[in-house]
Amino acid sequence: MDKNFIEYMNLAPKSEQDVKFVPPLVLAYIGDAVYEVYVRQFIIYKYGGNVNKLHKLSTKFVKAEAQAKIAHAIEEELSEEEWTMIKKGRNQKSGTVPKNADLTDYKYATGFEALIGYLYLLGKTKRIEEIVKRGIQIIEA
Repeated sequence: MDKNFIEYMNLAPKSEQDVKFVPPLVLAYIGDAVYEVYVRQFIIYKYGGNVNKLHKLSTKFVKAEAQAKIAHAIEEELSEEEWTMIKKGRNQKSGTVPKNADLTDYKYATGFEALIGYLYLLGKTKRIEEIVKRGIQIIEA
């Protein structure tokens, strides 16, 4: 197999037009995973420790309350297109809200995840990294 995984699986970044047709909850689904990987990588390198410690630390960054806080804090730093994506994700009706999450926080967290998913499918890794870095700074402050 000469092609790399991305080429082989036909996972190259999508066009903006293609991504605009992806439902916001699907964007949030992939965005949740992408954000989680960045946070876990940060936690491992900065704090280390056993899996229980790592899990407790990462929860601080990935829970709905934290993601909603990040979304609100970076609003002025986002392009109109990026904030629109957060609003699209926020406005979706999803399943049940986790018992430890406030409904408003959960909606903004979904919007934040939709933004990350949107950027990921467009291949805008640098922008994701800027947003995740700011998010980590906000939650650690």
